[in-house]
Amino acid sequence: MERPDQLGTDAEFQRRLAALALEIDRADVIAVLTMRFGSIPPEVEQQIATMTDASRLERLVLVAANVPDFAAFRAELCEEGPVFRMVGESFNPLARG
Repeated sequence: MERPDQLGTDAEFQRRLAALALEIDRADVIAVLTMRFGSIPPEVEQQIATMTDASRLERLVLVAANVPDFAAFRAELCEEGPVFRMVGESFNPLARG
């Protein structure tokens, strides 16, 4: 663990904290998908690994936990644009695909 005198400037600390949060969110999306659906196609894992939009990653954690099947997650992964609320049967984890 780094000592306070090794953290650098406040701006550097904030940048490193944001980068760590992105890394954690990426890992969370992959972990939830793996727990729910088994192995993940490498191209999906790569797409998640290169994401830099924190809001989108946070939303994908919730999407991964709530979609009824992997196809629904993949459709959401391909969506571009602003983050919206998750509503409808496509986000019901108890729905049958």
